[in-house]
Amino acid sequence: MLHQIAWLAAVTILGVLEQAYFVMQVIYARRRCKVSPPGISGPPEFERIFRAQVNCTEYFPIFLSLLWVAGIFFHQASAAFCGLIYLYARYQYFSGYACAANGRLRPLYFSSGVLGVLIGLSVVGLFVHFIPLTIFIP
Repeated sequence: MLHQIAWLAAVTILGVLEQAYFVMQVIYARRRCKVSPPGISGPPEFERIFRAQVNCTEYFPIFLSLLWVAGIFFHQASAAFCGLIYLYARYQYFSGYACAANGRLRPLYFSSGVLGVLIGLSVVGLFVHFIPLTIFIP
C-alpha cells in the first residue's frame, strides 16, 4: 500500500519544506526592514515578500487536496510530477514577487494552469471510480 502513495508523500514533504522556506524569508525580511510582529506594513521590499508568502500559503491547501485526490484516483506518478512542477512554479512566483510585483504574474498563471491539470486528473479519476466502465459495455 505505501508504495502506492510514496511519491505523493514525498511531494507533500517538499511542499511543506518550501512553505517553511517562504516563512523564513519573511522572518529575514522583518529583521532586515525592522518590521516587528504583528506589523505587516513596511518598506515595499518587505510587503512584497510578506504578500508572496501569504499568497503561497493560501493556495497550499488547494494544492495538497488536488495532489492527493489526483494521485489516489488517477495516477500517482502523474500527480506527483504535476506537484513538482507546481512547487517549482510557486518558488518562481515567490522569487519574482520578492523582486518586483509584476514578476509574479507569469509563474502565477503557470501554477494556476498546473492546478487546472490536477483538477482535470482528479475529476477523470473520480469519474472512472464512480462510473465503472462496465456500464458502457453492453
